[in-house]
Amino acid sequence: MPGQQHEVTFRFLAQPTDVNFGGKVHGGMAMKWIDQAGYACAVGWSGAYCVTASVSGIQFVAPILIGDLVSVHARLIHTGTSSMHLAVDVMACDLREGGQRLATRCVMVFVALDAADGKPTPVPAWQPHDEEDRRLQALARRLTDLSKAVENEVFTSATPGG
Repeated sequence: MPGQQHEVTFRFLAQPTDVNFGGKVHGGMAMKWIDQAGYACAVGWSGAYCVTASVSGIQFVAPILIGDLVSVHARLIHTGTSSMHLAVDVMACDLREGGQRLATRCVMVFVALDAADGKPTPVPAWQPHDEEDRRLQALARRLTDLSKAVENEVFTSATPGG
């Protein structure tokens, strides 16, 4: 039922096929996991097919190693008419030593699309429940403003072929 599921956590082990030549999970794999968890959270909230509109402020804080238990947590932090802003944290844990560490963090925006015509479709409104929710919602709004400013700058100052 739309408007029920506002957070999702994926858990799995980092595998040898996930790593780069340096033996650490490569950024593209982490971004794939982020997109998958974000998609599951957005669809769970909206009840509609969703597409990624943007990823903001992605930070690779610590490496993820083969055999680490990886947790990808996506959490709804703001809704627009058809958009959903999600905070996503990727945590890694060496199972032998214990203790989780933040590996990657970002904010993403998904847009819900109507199944019939593929146009943006309304999503249930989300309201913050506590101070942390309000802080994250304010972050989502600031990132939206910054993103619009950057987009405007890029499109007004860019010259073709230049």
